[in-house]
Amino acid sequence: MPFQIRDVREHELDLVVALNNSAGPSILPMDAEKARFFWEHADYFRVIEQDDAITGFLVGFSDLAPHDSPNFRWFRERHRNFLYIDRIVIAAARRGGGRGRAFYADAMSFAEPRWAHLCCEVFLGVGYDPALLFHGAFGFREVGQQTMEGTGLRACMLMKDLGSHAWIAETYGGTLPDEPWLAPRRGPAHPAIARNTGT
Repeated sequence: MPFQIRDVREHELDLVVALNNSAGPSILPMDAEKARFFWEHADYFRVIEQDDAITGFLVGFSDLAPHDSPNFRWFRERHRNFLYIDRIVIAAARRGGGRGRAFYADAMSFAEPRWAHLCCEVFLGVGYDPALLFHGAFGFREVGQQTMEGTGLRACMLMKDLGSHAWIAETYGGTLPDEPWLAPRRGPAHPAIARNTGT
């Protein structure tokens, strides 16, 4: 059965935590409090569903979000007008089937009308080359490196310019057309999140 990408639902947060914490050392741990923070503040928080099971998720924050991740802060101190991909997780048994690429295509489609850049990081070290190649194939470039506080993990900081954003901002200003595929995420703290398309 084909998979679908959709917004996460509140009752699925425990499933998201379990999926995150079974993903292996390349993904930082998550607890219920962090999942709740993501639910309340993320601009993009979607899951992949297949055969009535959640098999992956992706979380993203705008540069204006009240996020305290050290890698997010690194970007915010140097750049503006971006969506930051905090994490993407695909269930181990479902990897290699194009879900990661589908998620990134969906996140870029969501971000481009709203922000000028897409940002993320990839840890450096043995075994991380496939992730760097994956991001390179999507047009990301390195804009710096940093060692994460308290972990010793060194991260490659990546950014992708969203080429159509300037035209969208110039054409539509701060109001996007009322189309289902352009709808912002709805969440408890922001039932209809309005996002500025301005540069």
